[in-house]
Amino acid sequence: MSGGVYGGDEVGALVFDIGSFSVRAGYAGEDCPKADFPTTVGLLAAEEGGGLELEGEKEKKGKIFHIDTNALHVPRDGAEVMSPLKNGMIEDWECFRAILDHTYSKHVKSEPNLHPVLMSEAPWNTRAKREKLTELMFEQYNIPAFFLCKTAVLTAFANGRSTGLVLDSGATHTTAIPVHDGYVLQQGIVKSPLAGDFISMQCRELFQEMAIDIIPPYMIAAKEVIQDFQASVLQVSDSPYDEQVAAQMPTVHYEMPNGYNTDYGAERLRIPEGLFDPSNVKGLSGNTMLGVGHVVTTSIGMCDIDIRPGLYGSVIVTGGNTLLQGFTDRLNRELSQKTPPSMRLKLIASNSTMERKFSPWIGGSILASLGTFQQMWISKQEYEEGGKQCVERKCP
Repeated sequence: MSGGVYGGDEVGALVFDIGSFSVRAGYAGEDCPKADFPTTVGLLAAEEGGGLELEGEKEKKGKIFHIDTNALHVPRDGAEVMSPLKNGMIEDWECFRAILDHTYSKHVKSEPNLHPVLMSEAPWNTRAKREKLTELMFEQYNIPAFFLCKTAVLTAFANGRSTGLVLDSGATHTTAIPVHDGYVLQQGIVKSPLAGDFISMQCRELFQEMAIDIIPPYMIAAKEVIQDFQASVLQVSDSPYDEQVAAQMPTVHYEMPNGYNTDYGAERLRIPEGLFDPSNVKGLSGNTMLGVGHVVTTSIGMCDIDIRPGLYGSVIVTGGNTLLQGFTDRLNRELSQKTPPSMRLKLIASNSTMERKFSPWIGGSILASLGTFQQMWISKQEYEEGGKQCVERKCP
């Protein structure tokens, strides 16, 4: 009878999935997050006797954090753009708290002490950071119950699996994470820095070569122009990049926000090729980074031979970067050539953009609203009796 402690089904749990690119938050049991805004934050040193607080501003000890798209699209003198995360783990706690405060006040619009919180975390998160986060949530936000779950496990749940290989390609890195019976197999995690930001960087270089100015030039807004270009123009070729084939591809017309427009041909295929074959990326010669297909096969190869069929049998593709046109087809083709003949390969990639971008959040939403999950929470009482160490015991 643990329902009594948490208020059972009457109280909606909150699910937070904070990634390198965006913050996703909302109520468990809903099909998409209420909040989805950039994790990047504008930081200004506050003036003496600061005036009114504008939307998306959070003032902390003489620092003003500008959060969310409305606040970030305006250029400000002396603002620096920063992120609370480094390598997927929380690095700047003050900035992280500003993001939580903003989410509670502007998106959730409710008091933190009313809702249990399920938060996603990087599969390689350290024990010290997990304990610090648990302490922060109970002490500062006074929440009734808490749970931490690895992003890959949540993605697997969102796709109706408890075992599978999660290939997550987001902004800062592409990772293959083996999940078995709802647990991450740490020894099989393989990471590569070839991901969304890498593609954006190459697009930026392309614009420089073609002498195209990105308007507006401010950091966040320019990033969004590049992201739109990535989504509209780029395409992963079916087979390894071949200049002759690329030259015959139909061009795509794209217009910049400032009206500059032109057709893009071979470069549409050349830029995303680096994800699959890093050897032909200029400026990266002799690199040891792995292409997407290799990341998957290396990861599976590092796992016990008995569970490999289960991993090949459900390769789950997630993360905003995998939405590049042709990404899954090319991955499927590469993996088919590498899968041992005795095993069956199955690629699971949702057709909906929402599900690919938000899958850890959706998995958290499903998990936190299950009746069987209700006894898994770390309750306020357990935290008070056992201290922050209880997160290691209760959250695998």
